[in-house]
Amino acid sequence: MATYTFDVFTSLDGYGSATDEWGGYWGKQGPELLDHRDRLHAEEPLMVFGPATYRMFAGFLLGDMELDPWVTRMGALPKVVMSESMTDDEPLPLPDTTLVRGNAVDVVARLKEESEVPLRSHGSLSLNRALMAAGLVDRLQLTVFPVITGLTGEDPVFRGAADFDLELIESRTLDGDIQELTYAPTPHRPRAR
Repeated sequence: MATYTFDVFTSLDGYGSATDEWGGYWGKQGPELLDHRDRLHAEEPLMVFGPATYRMFAGFLLGDMELDPWVTRMGALPKVVMSESMTDDEPLPLPDTTLVRGNAVDVVARLKEESEVPLRSHGSLSLNRALMAAGLVDRLQLTVFPVITGLTGEDPVFRGAADFDLELIESRTLDGDIQELTYAPTPHRPRAR
């Protein structure tokens, strides 16, 4: 069975992004992080996106921005977009993209059974919170940037998520102050009294 990794960037206070006042990765990415991210995507996982994150990445990849090599590499990987709201005539502008309709929990359970490569999702917060609640996320990979975005933070990564116990599988420090923490999440079960 293929493993599924929910990969997310976060500020120390738990936000997945911030207003335009802060740059991408909050302006903190350095050479160790960029090399590490490039190696992660060289493994050629099947990328899983919700529609909003897919549209955002397509905008980056098709725009005039200079992107980090790992982002460009991610855009070339096989991708599945899970959506019940996208129409058949909505373009899927990135290569090797498949639109899959249906319940995301059922679709990912099937993909985990059938895929010969690991599954990885970057961002797609609401999709991944639902997959965690269903017990389908094998690894939660948090890249914690050394910033607090109390005034400008947007998209709380775990707002509305269920409760989970986390087992630390791996940790590393990149560029001196960025933490990558990889956990195995398990839905929390209250102790019997």
